[in-house]
Amino acid sequence: MKALGIAATGMMAQQTTVDVIANNIANANTTGFKSGRAAFQDLVYQSMVQEGAPTSASGTTRPVGLNVGLGVEGSGVMRLNTQGGLVRTDNETDLAIEGDGFFVVNRPDGSLAYTRDGNFSLSAEGTIVTIDGYEVDPGITVPERTRQLEISATGIVSAYLENENTPTELGQLTLATFINQAGMKPIGNNLLEETTASGEPITVNAGDAGVGLISQGMLENSNVDIIAQITDLIQAQRAYEMNSKSIETADEMLQTANQIK
Repeated sequence: MKALGIAATGMMAQQTTVDVIANNIANANTTGFKSGRAAFQDLVYQSMVQEGAPTSASGTTRPVGLNVGLGVEGSGVMRLNTQGGLVRTDNETDLAIEGDGFFVVNRPDGSLAYTRDGNFSLSAEGTIVTIDGYEVDPGITVPERTRQLEISATGIVSAYLENENTPTELGQLTLATFINQAGMKPIGNNLLEETTASGEPITVNAGDAGVGLISQGMLENSNVDIIAQITDLIQAQRAYEMNSKSIETADEMLQTANQIK
């Protein structure tokens, strides 16, 4: 009887589902976080009777086969890259992308990472950095005498210097897009890496065709729908219980068979 092993794979699959849901709920208030959804696929089938097998000498055949599946396995976690709601902070270094695109981050080892978290600050040198102190690409340094920082919807950074009414343009923040955003690898700290699946990054400016605009003084909330997550959590729990019940039933049947003399 294969039911014990099959149901066990179902229980492990639901454990994975609960893990993904728990991570979503835990990050409900994480800036720029994108919720995930566990994806599964059925395991190999044991073919006991082949479809189309002859059933008589006159040429009749079986219309269906007898194929018993051996359970389920996880195939991936799909990241749902829908837009999160924007919340106003009025902090001039807080930025949100309304639409597609990622901020580009220079990491200390020289590699690039990508984020939707625009919770930026100024370093001791005046450079725009992430909350971990990583430089936002391209590196833009704000002069010491700046009394007001202005970042346009297209990412142009301008500074109003002390006693000057005309802004000084400092540079332009660029964004990156990917052919397959879901193929990017999350590495923690609200950062993502490019992978073979995501394709190489395409450097663009905010406002270009198919790219979102930048909103200064705002942050993007997580796109986690708490009500939907709770519903999915209940469904996963029920599915786990049903798989557990399958194991109990299979065990009782085996006990009955063992008692036959």
